[in-house]
Amino acid sequence: MLAPQLTERKERGQAIAKLTDQIHRFDDCHYVVKSQSHESSYNVNKETGEWVCNCPDHFYRHVKCKHIYAVEFSNELRLKVEAKKIVPLGNLSNCIHCGSSNIAKKGLRKNKCGNLQKFYCLDCHKWFTFNIGFERMKHNPQAITSAMQLYFSGESLRNTAESLQLLGVEVSYRTILNWIKKYVKLMKEYTEKITPEVSNTWRADELWIKVSGNMKYLFSMMDDETRFWIAQEVAETKDKHDARNLLRMSKEVCGKKPKTFITDGLKSYHTAFKKEFLSSENSDTKHVNEIMLKGAVHNNKMERMNGEIRDREKTMRGLKINNTAILQGMQLYHNFIRPHMALDGKTPSEAAGITIEGKNKWIPLIQNASKNKDC
Repeated sequence: MLAPQLTERKERGQAIAKLTDQIHRFDDCHYVVKSQSHESSYNVNKETGEWVCNCPDHFYRHVKCKHIYAVEFSNELRLKVEAKKIVPLGNLSNCIHCGSSNIAKKGLRKNKCGNLQKFYCLDCHKWFTFNIGFERMKHNPQAITSAMQLYFSGESLRNTAESLQLLGVEVSYRTILNWIKKYVKLMKEYTEKITPEVSNTWRADELWIKVSGNMKYLFSMMDDETRFWIAQEVAETKDKHDARNLLRMSKEVCGKKPKTFITDGLKSYHTAFKKEFLSSENSDTKHVNEIMLKGAVHNNKMERMNGEIRDREKTMRGLKINNTAILQGMQLYHNFIRPHMALDGKTPSEAAGITIEGKNKWIPLIQNASKNKDC
């Protein structure tokens, strides 16, 4: 165990790192940390692989001071944020196959959306284009992502195709469905590898949906604070369904268990809760299942998301199969694309620490998902 003084320095360093205006970073090896007791500042530099600070605590006592701890924690936070930042891959200059910069322009590729520059790698001798995620597609990324935006915003496949015609894009509703299936699968595999920073309170609820003309139930898990749709599964029945799989998937997505689990009075939730969320390591987890429409304990946030799903389902007039790309796409749209008024215009992913840069969030998601798959 750490000595009491070292523990105190570490805790103070963590507190400093959480304050946005206390640490100024010049480069990876030079930081300036403001003093908490007076107006001066201290220089924290990396020398021969070790952090050195000019504060009295480090200079005279030769111990790891709170300023060094603050810089280390600040670096950890910055790396976590950078790792969860999804940016467009627009400025590319190396071969997408081997990473070589020894490439040459070699002709144009012609398709319905215009000409696209082709490149040839002089090292691995492969052809490629800088159209990551949209290779060999007849239509451009703007047309494809516009179709997905229109569809998951509430339009039918046929209305989406008609809307694209106004933009000069001639495409059938079947092609749009193929785009949805292809890119939802690609993005789902990518986003599942990113852990959202959710709160310690989760909500679950079930919603009846129509699949191939039969009534089934969509069980969903959502984070209370960020509104992040954590997991989902389609069940044949409501009362006899085993909800353990939903809870197990939720733990895998978030990398932890909640401290408070809010549901309605369905018995399968409590049975699953005892088997998946209760343990000697996390015995303080509690299950709140006596909810009301009004008052302090309610499930209105979950009901709001159910209404969002219901609005989308009405346009489709039901689903075809249980494991459909449509439901998975609705989850992606809810988490990463759609801004929420309750989150001050942020998406649930942004509230959970996953940021996507650019106005068209579909393109960075697809590009990074395709690049990650190729790696």
